[in-house]
Amino acid sequence: MIVNIVQYESGSTHLCYWRYFFVKNRVYRQKLKPGGLLGLGLGNSIQKHFYLPEPQTDFIFSIISEEFGFMGVLIVSTLFITIIISGFKISMNCEDKFGKYLAFGITFGLAFQTLLNLMVVTGLIPVTGVTLPFLSYGGSSLLISLISMGVLLNISKQT
Repeated sequence: MIVNIVQYESGSTHLCYWRYFFVKNRVYRQKLKPGGLLGLGLGNSIQKHFYLPEPQTDFIFSIISEEFGFMGVLIVSTLFITIIISGFKISMNCEDKFGKYLAFGITFGLAFQTLLNLMVVTGLIPVTGVTLPFLSYGGSSLLISLISMGVLLNISKQT
């Protein structure tokens, strides 16, 4: 764990874990601001060059907010909310108990992963390394998300 060493005027020093955490989160939280209403345009992001630790995986949502602005954030959020609400409707309409619990588990896992990533990007919690489903770079995360959606679609077809 990286810590900040604070030196006081009296000459004494001590390790400050929380100060490092809040300074880093303040830097990450500022990365959602520069996009504006319509953004800077596709590929015109400035912060992905040495400002964010993992812009293609953990912080892809901040890159989306800079390149596509508030409208891009609104579209991505609406799509995730639509997928999650549809998954819970599939779970409630399923007559088989196993299918009902499986659909609920898949949807809850997707919703939790999405919410966790968005909380990291906005600076509410420390960086956890959880990817944003369907958007972050990473083959295994994308593969598991797509397989989960395939199972969820199969459950919806069976009802």
